[in-house]
Amino acid sequence: MTRFQTTYRCDTIPSRLVRPNPAYRLAMALALMSGTCMAEEAPLRFSITESGVMPMVLISKGEAVDGILHDLAIQVSEKVDRRADLQVMPRMRVHRALLNHEIDVRCYVNPAWLDTPYSGYAWSVPFMLQRDLLVSHSAQPVAPEHLANQSIGTVLGFHYPTLEALFAARQLQRDDARTQGLVLRKLAAGRYDYAVTNELALLWFNRGRSEPEKLHEVHELTHVEVACLVRDAPDVPTQALLDAMRQMQERGEFAAILQRYR
Repeated sequence: MTRFQTTYRCDTIPSRLVRPNPAYRLAMALALMSGTCMAEEAPLRFSITESGVMPMVLISKGEAVDGILHDLAIQVSEKVDRRADLQVMPRMRVHRALLNHEIDVRCYVNPAWLDTPYSGYAWSVPFMLQRDLLVSHSAQPVAPEHLANQSIGTVLGFHYPTLEALFAARQLQRDDARTQGLVLRKLAAGRYDYAVTNELALLWFNRGRSEPEKLHEVHELTHVEVACLVRDAPDVPTQALLDAMRQMQERGEFAAILQRYR
Protein backbone atom coordinates (compact mmCIF):
# COMPACT_ATOMS: atom_id res chain seq x y z
CA MET A 1 0.00 0.00 0.00
CA THR A 2 1.38 3.39 -0.96
CA ARG A 3 1.90 5.65 2.02
CA PHE A 4 1.26 9.34 1.89
CA GLN A 5 4.37 11.39 2.26
CA THR A 6 5.75 14.66 1.00
CA THR A 7 9.37 14.58 -0.13
CA TYR A 8 11.54 17.50 -1.05
CA ARG A 9 14.21 17.95 -3.70
CA CYS A 10 16.41 20.95 -2.98
CA ASP A 11 19.62 22.14 -4.56
CA THR A 12 22.11 22.12 -1.71
CA ILE A 13 25.58 23.58 -1.18
CA PRO A 14 28.09 21.88 1.15
CA SER A 15 28.20 23.70 4.46
CA ARG A 16 31.94 24.37 4.21
CA LEU A 17 31.31 26.46 1.09
CA VAL A 18 28.40 28.45 2.46
CA ARG A 19 29.23 32.04 3.25
CA PRO A 20 26.63 33.70 5.47
CA ASN A 21 26.58 37.04 3.69
CA PRO A 22 23.61 39.10 2.39
CA ALA A 23 24.23 38.21 -1.26
CA TYR A 24 24.10 34.50 -0.48
CA ARG A 25 20.94 34.83 1.57
CA LEU A 26 19.29 36.81 -1.23
CA ALA A 27 20.26 34.18 -3.80
CA MET A 28 18.80 31.39 -1.66
CA ALA A 29 15.58 33.33 -1.13
CA LEU A 30 15.20 33.86 -4.88
CA ALA A 31 15.88 30.16 -5.51
CA LEU A 32 13.14 29.16 -3.08
CA MET A 33 10.68 31.59 -4.65
CA SER A 34 11.43 30.34 -8.16
CA GLY A 35 10.78 26.72 -7.18
CA THR A 36 14.32 25.37 -6.98
CA CYS A 37 13.19 23.63 -3.78
CA MET A 38 10.02 21.82 -4.81
CA ALA A 39 7.55 19.68 -2.90
CA GLU A 40 6.70 16.41 -4.63
CA GLU A 41 3.12 15.54 -3.69
CA ALA A 42 2.12 11.92 -3.17
CA PRO A 43 -0.40 10.46 -5.64
CA LEU A 44 -4.10 10.22 -4.81
CA ARG A 45 -5.13 6.66 -4.01
CA PHE A 46 -8.31 5.58 -5.83
CA SER A 47 -9.88 2.21 -5.04
CA ILE A 48 -11.00 -0.06 -7.88
CA THR A 49 -12.93 -3.25 -7.12
CA GLU A 50 -11.22 -6.20 -8.81
CA SER A 51 -14.55 -7.63 -10.01
CA GLY A 52 -15.29 -4.45 -11.98
CA VAL A 53 -16.01 -4.80 -15.70
CA MET A 54 -16.49 -2.53 -18.67
CA PRO A 55 -17.71 0.05 -19.23
CA MET A 56 -16.94 0.99 -15.61
CA VAL A 57 -13.39 -0.36 -15.67
CA LEU A 58 -11.10 -2.64 -17.67
CA ILE A 59 -8.61 -4.54 -15.51
CA SER A 60 -5.59 -6.08 -17.23
CA LYS A 61 -2.83 -7.94 -15.34
CA GLY A 62 -4.14 -6.55 -12.07
CA GLU A 63 -4.20 -2.92 -13.23
CA ALA A 64 -7.06 -0.60 -14.19
CA VAL A 65 -6.27 0.52 -17.74
CA ASP A 66 -9.52 1.82 -19.23
CA GLY A 67 -13.16 2.58 -18.53
CA ILE A 68 -15.27 5.24 -16.85
CA LEU A 69 -13.66 4.96 -13.41
CA HIS A 70 -10.16 4.98 -14.92
CA ASP A 71 -10.84 8.12 -16.96
CA LEU A 72 -12.61 9.82 -14.06
CA ALA A 73 -9.67 9.23 -11.69
CA ILE A 74 -7.13 10.53 -14.20
CA GLN A 75 -9.08 13.69 -15.01
CA VAL A 76 -9.99 14.52 -11.42
CA SER A 77 -6.37 14.10 -10.29
CA GLU A 78 -5.10 16.33 -13.07
CA LYS A 79 -7.47 19.08 -11.89
CA VAL A 80 -5.59 19.26 -8.57
CA ASP A 81 -2.10 18.65 -10.00
CA ARG A 82 -1.74 15.17 -8.54
CA ARG A 83 -1.15 11.76 -10.04
CA ALA A 84 -3.77 9.03 -9.70
CA ASP A 85 -2.81 5.73 -8.09
CA LEU A 86 -5.55 3.26 -9.06
CA GLN A 87 -5.41 0.43 -6.52
CA VAL A 88 -7.24 -2.73 -7.61
CA MET A 89 -8.44 -4.85 -4.69
CA PRO A 90 -11.24 -7.23 -3.63
CA ARG A 91 -14.52 -5.70 -2.49
CA MET A 92 -13.96 -6.52 1.20
CA ARG A 93 -10.44 -5.12 1.03
CA VAL A 94 -11.94 -1.85 -0.27
CA HIS A 95 -14.25 -1.83 2.74
CA ARG A 96 -11.37 -2.30 5.20
CA ALA A 97 -9.22 0.27 3.42
CA LEU A 98 -11.96 2.87 3.75
CA LEU A 99 -12.40 2.09 7.44
CA ASN A 100 -8.64 2.49 7.92
CA HIS A 101 -8.44 5.66 5.79
CA GLU A 102 -6.03 3.94 3.37
CA ILE A 103 -8.00 5.15 0.35
CA ASP A 104 -8.25 8.81 -0.67
CA VAL A 105 -11.05 8.61 -3.27
CA ARG A 106 -13.68 5.94 -3.75
CA CYS A 107 -15.96 6.57 -6.72
CA TYR A 108 -19.14 4.79 -7.86
CA VAL A 109 -20.99 4.79 -4.53
CA ASN A 110 -24.38 5.81 -3.21
CA PRO A 111 -25.28 6.22 0.50
CA ALA A 112 -28.02 3.58 0.20
CA TRP A 113 -25.44 0.99 -0.92
CA LEU A 114 -23.32 1.32 2.19
CA ASP A 115 -23.85 -0.97 5.18
CA THR A 116 -21.29 1.10 7.10
CA PRO A 117 -20.96 4.91 7.07
CA TYR A 118 -17.32 5.86 6.56
CA SER A 119 -16.23 8.60 8.93
CA GLY A 120 -13.63 11.07 7.75
CA TYR A 121 -14.92 11.15 4.17
CA ALA A 122 -16.87 13.83 2.29
CA TRP A 123 -19.35 13.23 -0.53
CA SER A 124 -18.77 14.73 -3.98
CA VAL A 125 -21.48 15.83 -6.37
CA PRO A 126 -22.94 12.91 -8.38
CA PHE A 127 -21.10 12.07 -11.59
CA MET A 128 -23.77 9.83 -13.12
CA LEU A 129 -27.27 8.43 -12.76
CA GLN A 130 -27.40 4.65 -12.57
CA ARG A 131 -30.51 2.79 -13.72
CA ASP A 132 -30.75 -0.79 -12.45
CA LEU A 133 -32.81 -2.96 -14.77
CA LEU A 134 -34.44 -6.34 -15.07
CA VAL A 135 -33.34 -7.67 -18.47
CA SER A 136 -34.21 -10.65 -20.66
CA HIS A 137 -33.91 -12.09 -24.16
CA SER A 138 -37.50 -11.02 -24.68
CA ALA A 139 -38.42 -7.35 -25.03
CA GLN A 140 -41.80 -7.96 -23.39
CA PRO A 141 -42.14 -5.73 -20.29
CA VAL A 142 -42.75 -7.56 -17.02
CA ALA A 143 -42.68 -6.52 -13.37
CA PRO A 144 -40.64 -8.79 -11.06
CA GLU A 145 -43.60 -9.35 -8.71
CA HIS A 146 -45.41 -11.01 -11.62
CA LEU A 147 -42.68 -13.65 -11.92
CA ALA A 148 -42.76 -16.84 -9.89
CA ASN A 149 -40.23 -19.59 -9.23
CA GLN A 150 -37.64 -17.86 -11.34
CA SER A 151 -33.88 -17.80 -10.93
CA ILE A 152 -32.60 -14.26 -11.42
CA GLY A 153 -29.04 -13.50 -12.47
CA THR A 154 -27.36 -11.35 -9.79
CA VAL A 155 -23.86 -10.23 -8.78
CA LEU A 156 -22.32 -11.84 -5.72
CA GLY A 157 -22.37 -9.40 -2.79
CA PHE A 158 -24.68 -6.87 -4.44
CA HIS A 159 -27.83 -5.74 -2.67
CA TYR A 160 -31.08 -5.34 -4.62
CA PRO A 161 -33.51 -3.51 -2.29
CA THR A 162 -36.50 -3.71 -4.67
CA LEU A 163 -36.13 -7.49 -4.94
CA GLU A 164 -35.24 -8.43 -1.36
CA ALA A 165 -38.84 -9.16 -0.32
CA LEU A 166 -39.28 -11.47 -3.32
CA PHE A 167 -36.02 -13.27 -2.52
CA ALA A 168 -37.00 -13.62 1.14
CA ALA A 169 -40.39 -15.10 0.16
CA ARG A 170 -38.60 -17.48 -2.25
CA GLN A 171 -40.76 -16.24 -5.09
CA LEU A 172 -37.48 -15.47 -6.85
CA GLN A 173 -34.07 -17.08 -6.35
CA ARG A 174 -30.69 -15.41 -6.73
CA ASP A 175 -28.20 -16.98 -9.13
CA ASP A 176 -24.97 -15.19 -8.24
CA ALA A 177 -21.97 -14.65 -10.50
CA ARG A 178 -18.74 -12.87 -9.62
CA THR A 179 -19.12 -9.97 -12.07
CA GLN A 180 -21.83 -8.14 -13.97
CA GLY A 181 -20.32 -9.34 -17.22
CA LEU A 182 -20.64 -12.98 -16.17
CA VAL A 183 -24.28 -12.41 -15.18
CA LEU A 184 -25.11 -11.17 -18.67
CA ARG A 185 -23.14 -13.90 -20.41
CA LYS A 186 -25.03 -16.54 -18.43
CA LEU A 187 -28.32 -14.91 -19.43
CA ALA A 188 -27.24 -14.88 -23.08
CA ALA A 189 -26.34 -18.58 -22.79
CA GLY A 190 -29.82 -19.42 -21.48
CA ARG A 191 -28.84 -20.29 -17.90
CA TYR A 192 -31.85 -18.27 -16.72
CA ASP A 193 -34.52 -16.09 -18.30
CA TYR A 194 -33.97 -12.85 -16.36
CA ALA A 195 -31.09 -10.97 -14.80
CA VAL A 196 -30.38 -7.68 -13.03
CA THR A 197 -27.92 -5.24 -14.55
CA ASN A 198 -27.36 -1.53 -14.95
CA GLU A 199 -28.10 0.39 -18.12
CA LEU A 200 -24.47 1.12 -19.04
CA ALA A 201 -23.46 -2.54 -18.67
CA LEU A 202 -26.41 -3.57 -20.84
CA LEU A 203 -25.51 -1.07 -23.57
CA TRP A 204 -21.88 -2.22 -23.48
CA PHE A 205 -22.88 -5.90 -23.64
CA ASN A 206 -25.12 -5.28 -26.67
CA ARG A 207 -22.39 -3.47 -28.63
CA GLY A 208 -21.76 -5.22 -31.93
CA ARG A 209 -24.41 -7.88 -31.32
CA SER A 210 -27.03 -8.65 -33.91
CA GLU A 211 -30.63 -7.86 -33.01
CA PRO A 212 -31.57 -11.47 -32.17
CA GLU A 213 -28.54 -11.70 -29.84
CA LYS A 214 -29.28 -8.53 -27.89
CA LEU A 215 -30.66 -8.46 -24.36
CA HIS A 216 -33.54 -6.12 -23.52
CA GLU A 217 -34.72 -4.00 -20.63
CA VAL A 218 -38.06 -5.28 -19.36
CA HIS A 219 -38.40 -3.30 -16.12
CA GLU A 220 -36.60 -0.48 -14.30
CA LEU A 221 -35.89 -1.51 -10.72
CA THR A 222 -34.25 1.67 -9.40
CA HIS A 223 -32.44 4.78 -10.52
CA VAL A 224 -29.94 6.45 -8.19
CA GLU A 225 -27.20 9.04 -8.43
CA VAL A 226 -23.67 7.78 -7.80
CA ALA A 227 -20.82 9.90 -6.52
CA CYS A 228 -17.37 9.73 -4.88
CA LEU A 229 -16.16 9.62 -1.30
CA VAL A 230 -13.14 11.87 -0.69
CA ARG A 231 -10.95 11.48 2.39
CA ASP A 232 -11.05 14.65 4.49
CA ALA A 233 -7.53 15.02 5.87
CA PRO A 234 -4.67 17.55 5.76
CA ASP A 235 -2.62 15.46 3.30
CA VAL A 236 -5.49 15.36 0.77
CA PRO A 237 -6.66 18.42 -1.22
CA THR A 238 -10.22 17.58 -0.19
CA GLN A 239 -11.96 20.86 -0.96
CA ALA A 240 -10.04 21.31 -4.21
CA LEU A 241 -11.17 17.84 -5.31
CA LEU A 242 -14.80 18.53 -4.39
CA ASP A 243 -14.69 21.87 -6.21
CA ALA A 244 -13.06 20.29 -9.25
CA MET A 245 -15.76 17.64 -9.47
CA ARG A 246 -18.49 20.23 -9.14
CA GLN A 247 -16.93 22.18 -12.01
CA MET A 248 -16.66 19.00 -14.08
CA GLN A 249 -20.36 18.39 -13.53
CA GLU A 250 -21.29 21.95 -14.49
CA ARG A 251 -19.08 21.92 -17.60
CA GLY A 252 -20.39 18.60 -18.88
CA GLU A 253 -17.08 16.78 -18.41
CA PHE A 254 -18.72 13.89 -16.56
CA ALA A 255 -21.25 13.54 -19.38
CA ALA A 256 -18.41 13.51 -21.93
CA ILE A 257 -16.67 10.64 -20.11
CA LEU A 258 -19.88 8.61 -19.99
CA GLN A 259 -20.66 9.29 -23.65
CA ARG A 260 -17.37 7.66 -24.71
CA TYR A 261 -18.64 4.36 -23.36
CA ARG A 262 -22.22 4.37 -24.58
